[in-house]
Amino acid sequence: MASLQEIRWHGRGGQGAWTASELLAKAAIQEGKYIQSFPEFGPERMGAPMRAFTRISDEPINLHCSIYTPDIVAVLDPTLLKTVSVADGLAEDGILVINTRETPVKLRKQINLNGRKLWTVPATDIAAKILGKPITNTAMLGAVARASGVIGLKSLGKAVRKRFSVKLAEKNIEVIRGAYKEAKSE
Repeated sequence: MASLQEIRWHGRGGQGAWTASELLAKAAIQEGKYIQSFPEFGPERMGAPMRAFTRISDEPINLHCSIYTPDIVAVLDPTLLKTVSVADGLAEDGILVINTRETPVKLRKQINLNGRKLWTVPATDIAAKILGKPITNTAMLGAVARASGVIGLKSLGKAVRKRFSVKLAEKNIEVIRGAYKEAKSE
């Protein structure tokens, strides 16, 4: 992993993109990393497009701005692909991780990534099956971990256990593992 990794999360208000950003940051702390995690939203309402950001570094982070050239972009809601340019600014060697049933090969035909890596995961299906609700944020954490290696599953598990009750934490860890296993690239 490079010294500084920047991740941009795309979701809709209420889907947990900011929670995913925070959990990733807290997992990175478990690995001795420096972190930043912050949302970007204004007067948005539940369901409106929003973004969250995570920075992870081996060294102290002295940046205090939004992320303009992310190394990783995670898209929690595939309907955003029709209205938001989710790949804008994605680093040349960047990774795009999308919650969708589509295969990376089929999706690549719809999105111009100029050789950047594309991963897909049926996060909604995984979450609905395990949690009983289509809450995709922890599934996307598992897919991001698999696609990028930015964080380990053990650290994610520790962060989730600190955030949720025992029963809910274990279900979310199962979601993370399921998404890690089912994430696919070309």
